[in-house]
Amino acid sequence: MYTSCGSLEDALKLFDELPCEISVYPWNALLRGTVVFGGRKRQYIDVLKTYTKMRELGVELNVYSFSSVIKSFAAAPAFYQGLKTHALLIKNGLVDSDILRTCLIDMYFKCGKVRLARCVFEEIPERERDVVVWGTMLSGFSHNRLQREVLEYVKWMVDEGIYPNSVIMTIVIPVIGEVCNRRLGKEVHAYVVKTKSYSEKVPIQSALIDMYCKCGDLSSARSVFYNSPDRNVVCWTALMSGYASVGRLEQALRSIIWMQQEGFRPDVVTVATVLPICAQLRALEQGKQIHAYALKHWFLPNVSLSTSLTVMYSKCGVVEYSARLFEDMQQRNVISWTAMIDSYVENGYLYEALSVIRSMQLSKHRPDTIAMTKMLSVCGELKLLKLGKEIHGQILKRDLASVHFVSAELINMYGILGDVDKAKLVFNAVPVKGSRTWTSLIRAYGNNELYQGAIDLFDQMRSDGFSPNPFTFEAILSVCEIAGFVNDASKIFNLMRKYKIEASKEHFAIMVRLLTRYGQPEKAQRFEQMSSFLS
Repeated sequence: MYTSCGSLEDALKLFDELPCEISVYPWNALLRGTVVFGGRKRQYIDVLKTYTKMRELGVELNVYSFSSVIKSFAAAPAFYQGLKTHALLIKNGLVDSDILRTCLIDMYFKCGKVRLARCVFEEIPERERDVVVWGTMLSGFSHNRLQREVLEYVKWMVDEGIYPNSVIMTIVIPVIGEVCNRRLGKEVHAYVVKTKSYSEKVPIQSALIDMYCKCGDLSSARSVFYNSPDRNVVCWTALMSGYASVGRLEQALRSIIWMQQEGFRPDVVTVATVLPICAQLRALEQGKQIHAYALKHWFLPNVSLSTSLTVMYSKCGVVEYSARLFEDMQQRNVISWTAMIDSYVENGYLYEALSVIRSMQLSKHRPDTIAMTKMLSVCGELKLLKLGKEIHGQILKRDLASVHFVSAELINMYGILGDVDKAKLVFNAVPVKGSRTWTSLIRAYGNNELYQGAIDLFDQMRSDGFSPNPFTFEAILSVCEIAGFVNDASKIFNLMRKYKIEASKEHFAIMVRLLTRYGQPEKAQRFEQMSSFLS
């Protein structure tokens, strides 16, 4: 009873008063209660302690004991403990249990071990693969961002004569949106309509709205929304998110007013959805109103919302509000630290950003790859070579140098600090290079007056099979502008068509400045006219 009510302390107190118990049933109740109501960290530690004690006392564990144990390993995630438990199941002849096979598949997926999850699945005889096992596979692939596998397995499932239930539909529909397969989305929608009980379920309706928006079919998204008999705040939030995902930001922002006019009160998810929209639109007044609404309805303190508010105020240029929110946070995480660093950097307060970096280094939070890039950016701007090398050391220690955007920012930093050799070393150490790393090295050469070297690098990049992106063209055209390479700039500008890149205002502006400075006003005027046609 106590575990069912979520009172683990009372359950433990009662359990400790029992005589030394070798019956598995009270132990199973304790394990299940810890899994259902314990926090992730506590769940794993407490379950592991209970599991170890059961084995020491000779309690004969059954299928339900092991299912709770494996679920806690999945939540942790604790791969090696899970692997040892899998071996024990094989030894004890319990591995053929449907419940345990499903738990093992889920655990391996949560630990990122997709191949092992597949192995467990493939060992299940075809006739024994029910909708729960298939659903666990689909959920696992989705969890690991393997969209193609989700769609392959759902087809295989249907071919085997197992039809999706409502839970599977809520896994598959978002994946269709992620891959933007509108035709398949229409087929699935037709199946949902045919299965009337599914079409009335709000999670499926909101998933369909989101899917159509991601596929760029706003007409179908609105049709699902307005034909929904039980539309609620979840559907409104899905529509708002969908508008935002296709760049219809004003419509997304207006949706929060329309939903309230229909009598629906925005919940914490709606507020979390709308704040980034306010940030993108620099809609300070609306952002303040949503902040006030969040305070009024006790959504704060909440680290995720506070971080979104920090970003929103920063984008609107009110960095003092961001700083106040950050200071008032009762709890912080890596994302909130990174948001505050970025707020200061974006608004030109580099020394304040440095102060936050120093405080973060003293906190319990280890910077992630995004935080590292922000820190490197500050080091470059403030010419802090020593701190930059410190952060580089941490990156190497944590084996993060192969992450494209981290290595690119390292190259940028060393380029700004005048150490081209170090920038080249970082570049050469990247196992799989991309456009971003090439662009950073081109910039580093340009920053250090190695103009011809930058041109040669651009040519080498192309000959090695890498496609320049708009930022690459901006970087190399800037080099040409500084060096006065008019002919090279013209050839490079014309190459954009080959790579299906539309010239931006900045590309045109570089050409106008270069041609004007080197006595070609007619050509400069032509570029200026072409630029005026851009929206």
